[in-house]
Amino acid sequence: MKKTPVPSTRRAFLRKTTGALATISIVPSYVIGLRAATLSPNSKLNIACIGVGGQGAADLGNVSSENIVALCDVDSKHAAASFAKFPQAKKYRDFRRMLDELGKSIDAVVVATPDHAHSVIAMRAIKMGKHVYCEKPLAHSIFEVRALVDAARRHKVVTQLGNQGHASESIRAFVEWVQDGAIGTVREVHAMCGSVYGHPDKVENVKEAFPVPETLDWDTWLGPAKYRGYNPMYLPGQWRGWSAFGTGVIGDWTCHVVDPVFWALDLGAPTHVEALETGDFDPAKHAETFPTGSVIRYDFAAKGKRAAVKLIWYDGAQKPPRPAELEKDEKLPGIGAVVVGDKGKIIYGSHGAGGLRIVPDSQAEGWEKHPKRLAKSPGHHKEWIAACKDGTPSGSNFNYGGPLTELALLGIIAMRFKGRRLEWNSAKMKFANYPEAAPLLTPTFRDGWRL
Repeated sequence: MKKTPVPSTRRAFLRKTTGALATISIVPSYVIGLRAATLSPNSKLNIACIGVGGQGAADLGNVSSENIVALCDVDSKHAAASFAKFPQAKKYRDFRRMLDELGKSIDAVVVATPDHAHSVIAMRAIKMGKHVYCEKPLAHSIFEVRALVDAARRHKVVTQLGNQGHASESIRAFVEWVQDGAIGTVREVHAMCGSVYGHPDKVENVKEAFPVPETLDWDTWLGPAKYRGYNPMYLPGQWRGWSAFGTGVIGDWTCHVVDPVFWALDLGAPTHVEALETGDFDPAKHAETFPTGSVIRYDFAAKGKRAAVKLIWYDGAQKPPRPAELEKDEKLPGIGAVVVGDKGKIIYGSHGAGGLRIVPDSQAEGWEKHPKRLAKSPGHHKEWIAACKDGTPSGSNFNYGGPLTELALLGIIAMRFKGRRLEWNSAKMKFANYPEAAPLLTPTFRDGWRL
């Protein structure tokens, strides 16, 4: 029997809602006591950017409305384009020297280095009273996340996690739809990213040491990580796939992909986490890297009026089940999520890859015109800049971004103990049923480096 077309088809609805996407703005729980810079809204902040190649170059461009007083990068070749765009800014290789020399003239710092260096850089800036924008994930371990969140609160600085889609309008729509009952009670979420960062087949290759390029300060790039010889397989971009420096696909993308449901459902900390699938990944043999595909299950207890939620993460070669409501030629977004309610489903893509939509069509009608109640953000970086000036919290401050980052880090720990359902006590920062996993919560800093 041929289906009768509905006024708002799946594809039409998708076209209407495709656009800025990945994450959402929040109403932070910590809303008082922040220290504003002594500037009027029309004045400019003095900003120093640390790590200005790659994503750091994009962040630099997004804060360039302010005074860029200093740029710091250990790799002068990778940072050359950014250095050239801001000839007036002082150039440094070592962030410690930069902060020591220019500390009094700096209002705020942008941190866009590899994951393993986030905490030591951000902490030094926070202790000096500087406002901090830090790329995601916030840190490389749960211990570091907790330390940064606590320090930012004590020093009353304005913070922002670099999950740029957090200020998007379409994710505000998602939050409103979920909270206003568009798909009924949500008990299940399938989040995904098809990228592959793991290098199980190259673990032996990185044991070889090569001469360090003249343009690179290798020792400072290593920072708090255990010393090892330079290998071109680590940088400039491949570090995400090596556990000493990066956090794999799950660390790179959780803060984007899971963010909408994290806020809309007020997920908080899970009670359990378990790696259901990691392919042929051997935790002992491949400790230096990550699986080429994984399936991680998180369980969240019921909270208030919200039901208990099961969230399953898929990356690399692992894929979620395809919703039956999709038409034959329709595919799930390569990066995004399927949110399952008892009245329908919401499918969203991350960073514009797949839009925002409700299925089935009968459930979707009218929701694209649903009244807006969440205030519009001026933009992810702009709201942080404004917050630095007036002392109001920014949308994805560390109080929010820290717990969100912890989800990714818990998933990484679960990968090392496939098949074990780890019981997580967030308040005590411990695995109640598996103390063997405890060492992975706290890093070992190299001599000369500390928080």
